[in-house]
Amino acid sequence: MTRVLDPQRLSTGRVIAASTALLTLGAVLGGLLVAEVRLPPFQGLDEGWARGIAALRSPFWDGINAFLNLAGYRGVLVLHALVVAALLLRRRPQTAVFAAVAGIAVLIFTQILKAGILRDRPDNTIVLTDTGSFPSGHVASTTAFLVVVALLAGRAWAWVIAAFGVLAMMVSRTYLSAHWLVDTVGSVCLAVPVVLLLWLFYQDICIQENGDARRLLTWRARASRRRRAAALLESES
Repeated sequence: MTRVLDPQRLSTGRVIAASTALLTLGAVLGGLLVAEVRLPPFQGLDEGWARGIAALRSPFWDGINAFLNLAGYRGVLVLHALVVAALLLRRRPQTAVFAAVAGIAVLIFTQILKAGILRDRPDNTIVLTDTGSFPSGHVASTTAFLVVVALLAGRAWAWVIAAFGVLAMMVSRTYLSAHWLVDTVGSVCLAVPVVLLLWLFYQDICIQENGDARRLLTWRARASRRRRAAALLESES
């Protein structure tokens, strides 16, 4: 894990600016739904997207999206829990707290918004769903998990994978008619700022913990080499 993780410090100004922009967009979308939940101004966009993506349905894509339906909520929660457990085992308690708090916070905020807005889901959904369409729990949980992993990995490829994974889940939820397009956008506008703002609070200790773990691993490796060298000299003598 030490070689995989390389968390980087993010600019406070950039994080706050990006988070403010996303939260503002999410608040506007949510506000429009609160004002007119049955027929918001973007309902035409949502319905047009829904018709277009429903036309792409086929047995192959049905199978792919059935898997994403299972993986995108319970599966992601399990993976998130495993990451937290692995961090604890690798002596990164504060990093584990960050990962856990980020996932739980996004989950709680998502459920609060669902219950408060109570937007109806599309009529032709082909998977089992609960009440409340805005925001999407699958997209929010997936986004939180992937952004946490990308922050801890600290590498460009991790962010590319995170972006691809989030987009795939957004498309999947609309393909299955489990959510409207705007529901998935709202999820990203919620999850990304929550995780990034928490990272500002935890990033210094997470970076320090990772550095300490690397130094410990290096010390152990050198000690092991010295023991092997000493044993070899003793056997030769």
